[in-house]
Amino acid sequence: MAGRIRIGIGGWTYEPWRGLFYPEGLPHRRELEFASERMGAIEINSTFYSRQSPASWQKWADSTPDDFRFSLKASRFCVTRPRLADAGDGIATYLAQGMDRLDEKLGPILWMLAARRQFDADDIAAFLKLLPAKLGPLPLRHVIEPRHESFRDERFYRLCRDRNVAIVFGDDDEFPCIDADTANFRYARLQRMREEVTTGYDRPSLDRFAAMATGWQRGEDCFLFLINGAKLRAPAAALALQQRLGIAPA
Repeated sequence: MAGRIRIGIGGWTYEPWRGLFYPEGLPHRRELEFASERMGAIEINSTFYSRQSPASWQKWADSTPDDFRFSLKASRFCVTRPRLADAGDGIATYLAQGMDRLDEKLGPILWMLAARRQFDADDIAAFLKLLPAKLGPLPLRHVIEPRHESFRDERFYRLCRDRNVAIVFGDDDEFPCIDADTANFRYARLQRMREEVTTGYDRPSLDRFAAMATGWQRGEDCFLFLINGAKLRAPAAALALQQRLGIAPA
């Protein structure tokens, strides 16, 4: 059975998008509604820096279509400590902030490691065991983004497979790009958009990502986010990639 492809952007509040992606005069309170009707998912960055109120989670759930998904960047307080194995209390606190209000709209949780962190098999194994499979009745999906070359290691891939944790495919100039199938879903962060290209990425690059997503879709869900790089172009890049994949806006 083929999975579902979801294309999205990072966040939805960005002033330069007004008049370029958002229509002139669109109330700020309707930006999430507008974006979610045109994308399959959005990756929330603010959850990396601070807790959100239960009222915010509920508002986000109420403002988006039934089939929409939010991906959440996990708290920096969990992933920046010296030993990841000590993150248990932080993970519990992070998951208890009210995100269950999203219900079925709760997508993958992204655990982004510091660029200086090197692969330590014992520490990573202990950390992965701390990631719960459920939040109450809601199943959780976890994805980890290593940003050090030492993680290009089959031992790391095996640890992730054992816990059904996806590894980010990162199209990035600075950090290693690891293409490893370790979970029942795939997750890509495409970060090399260029402002001089109207669609962020040129046609060959978009064609390549579309082919990659189609290959992943044969057996699993996949999420592809157009983020960083020339953020101005992220919505256009996401829409262009959706067009190549035959994904129509809601």
